[in-house]
Amino acid sequence: MKPRWTGWTLSAGVLMALNAYAAPPPGGDPFNSPLWSSMQRVVLGGGKVVFDDRVKVTLPERVEDGHFVPVSVDARDVGAVRELILFADYNPIPRALRYQPLHAQPRLSVAMRVNQATPIRAAALDDKGVWHVNGKWLDAPGGGCALPSQTRSTTDWNTLLGRVSGRVWREEDGVLRVRLGIMHPMDTGLVTSVARFNIEQVTLSDASQRPLAKLETDASLAENPLFTLHLNRTATTQLHASSVDNDGNHYRASLPLVP
Repeated sequence: MKPRWTGWTLSAGVLMALNAYAAPPPGGDPFNSPLWSSMQRVVLGGGKVVFDDRVKVTLPERVEDGHFVPVSVDARDVGAVRELILFADYNPIPRALRYQPLHAQPRLSVAMRVNQATPIRAAALDDKGVWHVNGKWLDAPGGGCALPSQTRSTTDWNTLLGRVSGRVWREEDGVLRVRLGIMHPMDTGLVTSVARFNIEQVTLSDASQRPLAKLETDASLAENPLFTLHLNRTATTQLHASSVDNDGNHYRASLPLVP
């Protein structure tokens, strides 16, 4: 059964309690994380899991700024993949995104926030309903999810909110490489007097408005999210990007192909 996501958030107190009282993680978690059983239940809906190094997760060993952690995921070696989920065990908002590569390759690059050192994991759901999970440990300072947006405090934010930019390249094998950026603070709601405000959905469509890739995104993505996706070979000459945030704002743009 596909997990149903309802914006689940863990407070610092709950995280500490789970660390203290969680049962030993089942299934041979390579990080021996006391939160793994909770991640499997809440993020992955309690589905069957195998730890699989064919899911490639690339990220730095350590960062000095928890606001911005670049992560790349590549699950092509798994075979047919219905969706990808990116999450961090010790984040107060664990899930960063859910990706449905409808007519795309099961790989992406993005940046996320972390609140402390944590395993960062990617889970790929295969066509038999099994989650293939892999990840890496990230060493990071505390507070990346609980600090105010840097862009909001240094720019005329009202003129930039929702601005969409992007480019599309057709590679030698016909695959379309897409870079899509959206100006948005992605506020987590963990900063005093700043409500949660984040993009929730992103869709890429072809010239006939057929969806090619869909993302569900959460506030643990870095502000002004920038996505790199790879779409399957298609004859379309133009892509359309659309997104919506939790305040009901819609952002749209057309992305012409670079010759």
